[in-house]
Amino acid sequence: MVDFGQKLKELRRERGYTQADLAAKLSVTKSVVSYYENQERVPSPEVLMKIADIFNVSTDFLLGRTREFKILDVSDLNEDEVKAILMVAELFRKGRGDSR
Repeated sequence: MVDFGQKLKELRRERGYTQADLAAKLSVTKSVVSYYENQERVPSPEVLMKIADIFNVSTDFLLGRTREFKILDVSDLNEDEVKAILMVAELFRKGRGDSR
């Protein structure tokens, strides 16, 4: 199981961010990002939410509570459009025998 610090480091590297880049986006120092990645500090709930927003992942994903990676932003879709997306997702799950 991958810990928070490792996930943060992987996400940061995938985006091509340095620790200093991420620190600037979070309004913290580079040292603080290093502490997070090395599991020497835990981010506040506010910083955790910022990290989730920056990398477009859920806080549950960052904390290892779910395997879900990406968040699908449906905020600008109407109810029928959201239902259609959920139906397509369900078809994919049934196709691989993973209905939830």
